[in-house]
Amino acid sequence: MEVVDYDLWEVPPRWQFLRLETDTGLVGWGEPVVEGRAPSTAAAVEELLEEYVLGEDPHDIERHWERMYRGGFYRGGPVLQSAISGIDQALWDLKGRDLGVPVYELLGGKARDKIRLYQHVHGETPAEMGEVAADHVDAGFTALKFTPTDELDRVDTPDALDAAYERVAAVREAVGSGVDVALDFHGRVSKPMAKRLAVRLEDLDPMFYEEPVLAQHNNALPEVASKTSIPIATGERMFSRTDFRPVLESGAVDILQPDVSHAGGITELRKIATMADAYDVVVAPHSPLGPVSLAASLHVDACTSNCLIQEQVHHLEGMPNYLEDDSLFDFDDEGRVDLPPGPGLGVDVDVDALREAEQRDAWEVPKWFHDDGRVAEW
Repeated sequence: MEVVDYDLWEVPPRWQFLRLETDTGLVGWGEPVVEGRAPSTAAAVEELLEEYVLGEDPHDIERHWERMYRGGFYRGGPVLQSAISGIDQALWDLKGRDLGVPVYELLGGKARDKIRLYQHVHGETPAEMGEVAADHVDAGFTALKFTPTDELDRVDTPDALDAAYERVAAVREAVGSGVDVALDFHGRVSKPMAKRLAVRLEDLDPMFYEEPVLAQHNNALPEVASKTSIPIATGERMFSRTDFRPVLESGAVDILQPDVSHAGGITELRKIATMADAYDVVVAPHSPLGPVSLAASLHVDACTSNCLIQEQVHHLEGMPNYLEDDSLFDFDDEGRVDLPPGPGLGVDVDVDALREAEQRDAWEVPKWFHDDGRVAEW
């Protein structure tokens, strides 16, 4: 069997799908994209496929990964790793389909029977956020996440702290103490404000405190962690085992959040999770992308005993899915999904829907500014 062809589709809201095809007609799917940089990622995918994968047996996944990662001398970073990630997902999908088994069976078999999901909360005011959170709990979710701050200055006012507290308090009051509420600061907070927010929000019992500082400032995490008992989470903008090693060695992080579409695909996500387990750290894979990326994450979750919970946007209102059947993402009254059935990743993508929705580089990262004109972190 050889990989002989591929197609790429960029579609709303900010996703990109890859289809690999073999000479036997077998098809595998992946999601290689850097949000807002889809054409750059597509160019890297095409280069990697043309140089390392076309004409090769898709079963040799580890060798393909090593060649794509090491073969170009320069390695790592969001574009190259995201390109590798999507190709890697598609290769695992091909292998599972060819052998007639779910991908998690190829990774060692299941470590659990169900996987817990969390849902995102959006709203313009604290009261609205509380209402939305309560609706998600009524739907069956037992864990929620949201960002409680807008742009923050490097040293901001007590009013800014109060505004964040009011949002978190409104959600906590709406859902009670039986629901986990996680906070995502999106790397938009400076070290001084991260410390102050950690102290201010402690009494609301957050599930975790995500990206309190940018990944470039992970050296500040031990100091932030020393101010709070809230578990510290990070990792969505980290791209390999070597990126995660320093934060594990620092002892400051409790939850790693590698993204299967950015951090090297299924192959590397599995290795990052195993490495985290040696440090008594859990993983909660980052996944704000489409159904192929989510399915790939679930397969790693299925065979990973130190997986805490899985992010997803599939169940947000109005979110497209581009699948012929999305029942594999149905969840129970505790917000848990069954293990994905396979074969392969277990997703059948609707090609006609992709063709109809195809666009070119339509999504851009929001541009935020402080009131004096300085660029603010989104």
